[in-house]
Amino acid sequence: MSLPYKRTTLALLMIAALAGGGLAVMRAQADAPQSAAPAAPTVEVAEVKPQTIIDWQDYSGRLEAVDRVDIRPLVSGTLTAVHFHDGAYVKKGDVLFTIDPRPYAAEVDRAQAQLAAAQTRAAYAATELARGQRLAADNAIAKRDLDEKQNAAREADAQVQAAQAALTSARLNLEYTRIVAPVAGRISRAEVTVGNIVAAGAGTPPLTTLVSVDRIYAAFDVDEQSFLKYVNPAQRTKSEAVPVYLGLADEDGYSRRGGISSVDNRLDTSSGTIRVRAVFDNADGRLLPGLYARIRLGGGSPREAVLIDERAIGTDQDKRFVLVVDHDNRTAYREVRLGARQNGLRVIESGLAGGERIVVSGLQRTRPGDTVSPKDVPMNREALVDGPAQPPRSKPVVKA
Repeated sequence: MSLPYKRTTLALLMIAALAGGGLAVMRAQADAPQSAAPAAPTVEVAEVKPQTIIDWQDYSGRLEAVDRVDIRPLVSGTLTAVHFHDGAYVKKGDVLFTIDPRPYAAEVDRAQAQLAAAQTRAAYAATELARGQRLAADNAIAKRDLDEKQNAAREADAQVQAAQAALTSARLNLEYTRIVAPVAGRISRAEVTVGNIVAAGAGTPPLTTLVSVDRIYAAFDVDEQSFLKYVNPAQRTKSEAVPVYLGLADEDGYSRRGGISSVDNRLDTSSGTIRVRAVFDNADGRLLPGLYARIRLGGGSPREAVLIDERAIGTDQDKRFVLVVDHDNRTAYREVRLGARQNGLRVIESGLAGGERIVVSGLQRTRPGDTVSPKDVPMNREALVDGPAQPPRSKPVVKA
């Protein structure tokens, strides 16, 4: 057998072998069972239920004292005593400082002596006037002498009044040597210590400051829309007060309820806000002037609204959407318009209706049109710290 013939035969045998192997693979693939379709992803689904809410607006503010007094002396002298501890609570009328009263006590004694002398002169002038009037009735005295006696009596009475006024002033100055608290509240530190000479006058440095604590203001800026929608109608119609709640920086919710005390007389055109001041009860003294305050301002009538968990909200460029699950457990894209936060949930102004089911967890594992395996959960199953949809009611504070 020639060499070319052997090569041709070998090539044909290799082709036949390859063809047989390919057929075997095809038969194996045909005989193998089809692989199972991918399982539907498991996602958490919650039913949308309408709730009755009040629209709330959140603001930041600062606490301010209702009464703040700079304690200054009304008389000059040497400071002899300080009667309080720094930062103590004092009652109205409590003695705070004492200025050396001896010079002013001496002035009172001098004024009393001058008053006594003036009263003696007045009594003598009155006696002389009575004698002159009797003599004038018998024409035993000149008309000019009678006039002089009348004038002397009137002058003596005026001197008595002047001496009485001087005595009153001296007594006031003596009283001013005891500096008392004009209001009840918490006092600051003593800026002047015992032994120093203090001077009277509005331009002198204050001895200390005193702030009231039984009630306190919270000042905050309200945007123009909220003012026109909530605050202004209530002020104009004298209807029920706008509810205002306050929370401190270390609190999760809003622990105190108050009322609007005053609204500024103009809108700040640079910021588009107006200054509002609310008053709150502070019987426990925890609220101090200058503290940061979180303010929640409510208004309008209660209304029905749809609230959902914020985890259910997806972002599509500048849009917000949710995935709605139908009766066949198939998801559908739904664009929504968001409102404010309430009770840790987000108000949906449009795009959803009560009774629908939405995906609240697992958005990253599914797409619109997919079939899912739903796991029903409550909408607000997690305890979030955004405060109640309607803050807890407490005893309202009477407006100032």
